Amino acid sequence: MAQTSASPAPPPTRLAPRRQQRPFTLLALGLSWALLTGSAAAADAKTAQLRSQLVGQAGPAQATMLEGAVEALRHTVVSAQVAGAIVELPVKAGDRVRAGQLLMRIDARAAEQSANASAAQAEAARASLHLASREYERQQLLFKQHFISQAALDQAEAQFKATQAQVNAQLAQLALARTQSGFNTVRSPYDAVIAELPVALGDMAMPGRALLSLYDPSALRVTARLPQSLAKGLSDKTPISIEIAGQPKAVPASRIQLLPTIDAQSHTLELRLDLPALPGLAPGQFARVLLPAGAATVATLSIPVTAVQKRAELSAVYVINAEGKPLLRQLRLGARQGDQIEVLSGLSAGERIALDPQAAALLRSGSQP
Repeated sequence: MAQTSASPAPPPTRLAPRRQQRPFTLLALGLSWALLTGSAAAADAKTAQLRSQLVGQAGPAQATMLEGAVEALRHTVVSAQVAGAIVELPVKAGDRVRAGQLLMRIDARAAEQSANASAAQAEAARASLHLASREYERQQLLFKQHFISQAALDQAEAQFKATQAQVNAQLAQLALARTQSGFNTVRSPYDAVIAELPVALGDMAMPGRALLSLYDPSALRVTARLPQSLAKGLSDKTPISIEIAGQPKAVPASRIQLLPTIDAQSHTLELRLDLPALPGLAPGQFARVLLPAGAATVATLSIPVTAVQKRAELSAVYVINAEGKPLLRQLRLGARQGDQIEVLSGLSAGERIALDPQAAALLRSGSQP
């Protein structure tokens, strides 16, 4: 009888000790930590390379300088009222003229003929009125003698009054023709300086066409744009000095006027400063308006214009937070002075801003998960 022998059982598999897997786990964790720390170090390095500026504390109020220009209180553009060729032009640009002085003469032959025709028609109307008046007197005499009826007298009276009205109309037409003939002579309305003379002898003047412009040199002023934040401290007794190109020293403003309307785009008001009579001034000259410290000045924040990011109607800057990340923040800006622009709201003193918006935008997009 055959005997079946059982096969020996395989030796049990021994599991690797747990302490033999720890070197691999520690190695993987070390590599992950190295990658994370390396990425953070790279991001910190890029943040450190980003040019930035600390927004300084708003210091004490200082004198404010505004840019302005000289302009004339009385500036007149003389236009033609009648059509005709310019036949006389005794002035040129830059000439000083007196009130009532002849500036130019326009061909008046057509106007004179029209006035003569109106005068002849007026004489004919006067003759008709004289005849109607005599006829009305005769009709009244006949009516008193009972030779005509009341209806005939009324008809004569109506004819007399109608003729009288025609005479008045012809006289008014004659006065109008004589007035229009006076439009052919252009005279200065006041003592002035000829600023522009765009026409020449022989040019055709048409109604509404500008013939010349002039201004009063004895009444000049400086206009500047004042920020809304500075308007409250300004009064008509504020001592304001003005520096004008070509003048050896600053001159005080003789009168101060601040217009009440505020420009919605720049949030500024128009400041007008009357000037004393000075030689050598002309409209258009550059001027600087100096507001004394404490008069109409307040402590403000300003940042470089190059740090501002423009997106359609949005004005913003990249503010670096406590973690060193640039964050876009909207601002409300004020007036610009040189390479600096005033910050009205959206930024506080002590915050750090990026000076290169494009580099900050790239860094921010790269730091997003």
